[in-house]
Amino acid sequence: MDTIRDISEAIALANPAVERISSEVWQLAEVSLEEVGSAAVHIRELEAAGFTITSRGTAGVPTAFIAEWSQGDGGPKVGYLPEYDALPGLGNAAVPRQEPRADGQTSGHGCGHNLLGAALTGAAIAAKQVMEAENIAGTLRVYGAAAEETEGAKVYMAREGLFDDLDVCFHWHPAPIAAVVNVRMAANDAMKIEFHGQTAHAGLEPWKGRSALHAMELAAHGLNLMREHLEPTARLHYVFESAGQAPNVVPDYARLWLVVRDIDRRHVVATTNWVKQIADGAALATQTTATVDVYIGKHDLLPNTPLAKRMQTLLEHVGVPAWSEEEQEFARECQTQMGLTPKGLMTRTMPLFDEPTIGGSSDVAEISWITPTMGIAMPTMPLDVSMHTWPVTACGGMSIGLKGALAATEVLALATLDVLTDAELLAAARADFEKRTEGFTYVSPLPPQQKQPRGLPAWLNSDGSAESLSAMEHQPG
Repeated sequence: MDTIRDISEAIALANPAVERISSEVWQLAEVSLEEVGSAAVHIRELEAAGFTITSRGTAGVPTAFIAEWSQGDGGPKVGYLPEYDALPGLGNAAVPRQEPRADGQTSGHGCGHNLLGAALTGAAIAAKQVMEAENIAGTLRVYGAAAEETEGAKVYMAREGLFDDLDVCFHWHPAPIAAVVNVRMAANDAMKIEFHGQTAHAGLEPWKGRSALHAMELAAHGLNLMREHLEPTARLHYVFESAGQAPNVVPDYARLWLVVRDIDRRHVVATTNWVKQIADGAALATQTTATVDVYIGKHDLLPNTPLAKRMQTLLEHVGVPAWSEEEQEFARECQTQMGLTPKGLMTRTMPLFDEPTIGGSSDVAEISWITPTMGIAMPTMPLDVSMHTWPVTACGGMSIGLKGALAATEVLALATLDVLTDAELLAAARADFEKRTEGFTYVSPLPPQQKQPRGLPAWLNSDGSAESLSAMEHQPG
C-alpha cells in the first residue's frame, strides 16, 4: 500500500468529524468544569469511529473522559490531549470586529480550544483508519482534558497514573504561527488566600473591628515588595476576589487569588512558602487570621528532542494552510481593530526552537515528566494577536480556524504513524526522556486533600456528570 496516500485518505475521511467538533464546541462555548456538552461531542465522534469510552468523570473531574482503541499484540501506546473549555467574557461573533454573538452567549473560545480538541480527536480517528488498513499494532488513547484554563484535568489524571503506560503523547495549540512547541513553559501554583477578621461599624466603633481587607492590602503590599528579590523568571499575578461589601462596615472577610510561576517546581515551591509567610505576617499585624489554599500546581513543560525534530520535518511537509484573500482581509481587519499592523496571517513555518523558556504554563507539563511528549502550534489567528482576546474567538468560528485545525490534524496523524512504525524514533524519544528525567520521581503538585477541582460547580459532580454525558452524547449535532 502507498502509506502517504492512505494517510491522506484517512485524514480526508476524518475531516468531517474535525469540522463538526470544531463548530459545535465553538457554538457551545462552555467554560472550565462545565463542558458537559463539549465533552459529549467528542465522545459521540470517538464512539462513532470505533473507540471505546473507558472512563467518564475521570479522576474526579466530571467533564473529563478517556477513549481508547487498540489492535494487535503489543505495539506502542500513543496518547492525545484534546481540550474544549472556553473563556468567560470572550464571546464574539465570527466577524472581524468586536461584536457580541446574536444568541447572547458571552463566553467564547478565546484560546481556540474548540479547534485544539477537534484536531487531536481527528488525528486519533485518522490514525486508527490507517492502522486498520495496514494492520499496525498499537493503542490509541484520547484523554478528554477538561478545564485547562483553570484546574486542568490532566493534573488529576497524572496523579492517578493514567499516563504511566504511554510510549508517547501528543498535543498542539492554536497560535499566530506555525512551529513545533519545543519550549520550556513555566511551573506554577495557584492559591486562594483568605483573611478572617471582626466586623464592626466603621463610623461609630471601628476599634471593635479587625479588617480582613486591611490584612489583604498588607499582604498585597508584601507580595509587591517581594518581587524585587525574586529571580527574573518569576511571575506573580493576583486579583482581589472579595474585599467587603459596604464602606461603613469593617470587612470581616477578604480573599485574594494568586498565581505564582517560575522555571521549575523548586522555584515555585520556594516562592509559595514565602507567600504563606507574608499572609501569616499580614494577619499577625492586623490581628486577623489567614489561610492559604494552594489548590493546584503544575510542573514546567519538558521538551523531547527526537520528537521535536521529527515533528519539525512533518510540519514543514504539511506547511501552513493556503489562505484565501478573503481570509487574509479578515485577519487584517482584526489586526486593525486591535491597533496592530495589518500583517494578515502567517504563510510559512518557523525554524525549530532551541527550547526557550516562556512565561506561560500548561497542564500538558504533567504528562511531559511522565512520558515523551511533544506538540505543535498552527496558525488559526492573525499575526501578533494575543491569546485570550476576541479575534481568537472570531477566527475560531470561521474558515481560518478550521483550516488551521485541519492542518494540525494532518501533522499529528503523520507523527502518530511515525512513532507506531519507526522503532528507532520511539527508542530515541525514550532515551532522551530518560536522560532528562534521570534521578527524578514524579510527585503530583496537587495537595493530597484536593480530591476534585476547587471550582467545581455545585450542580455538577462525578456521578451526575457521567449521567449527563451519557444522556447528551447521542443527541444529534
